[in-house]
Amino acid sequence: MNLSRCVVVLMLSCAPVAGSAGQAPAVNLDAKTLQDFTSRIGAYVTMQKKLERESPPPKSTKDPAQIKAAQEALAARIREARANARQGDIFTPEIATLFRKLMSPEVKGPDAKATKQTVRDEAPAAITLKVNASYPENQPLPTVPPNLLAALPRLPESLEFRFVNNDLILRDVHANLIVDYIPKALQ
Repeated sequence: MNLSRCVVVLMLSCAPVAGSAGQAPAVNLDAKTLQDFTSRIGAYVTMQKKLERESPPPKSTKDPAQIKAAQEALAARIREARANARQGDIFTPEIATLFRKLMSPEVKGPDAKATKQTVRDEAPAAITLKVNASYPENQPLPTVPPNLLAALPRLPESLEFRFVNNDLILRDVHANLIVDYIPKALQ
């Protein structure tokens, strides 16, 4: 389910609360939290695109060294722009709680064992997660099981979810950076 559809479904599922005249209807907190997430992702992608436009355009090449150099140059610019970035800037405590809730049926339901095993099978070795750090190139980049991916909001193409053991990371595909992470997302 894409992010905007998810927000609309959550907003529509919020029935007004009967009460005395003049009271505002209840706010669907999940929809509000998803809207906050969408806003934070939008701000990051806007910054990312701006920095990509300002970077010297990479020459069309198949040379891995030149591709890597362009990726590292973009990563350096993003690190500079987000010098004060910390864990929880995008995955606020409220967003992390909601994501755990969205994934809960998949990690606690009938297919939980298979889902968790898939995450463990592809898990990289111990990686110290740090915002703005490069994802280690010598480590596998595990896929997110489809059932978990379907439970989470859809991301722009330049970002992706990945798991590092039980932690959910948000990775910048273009710069190979860890944008943020949720510790112990799979509980």
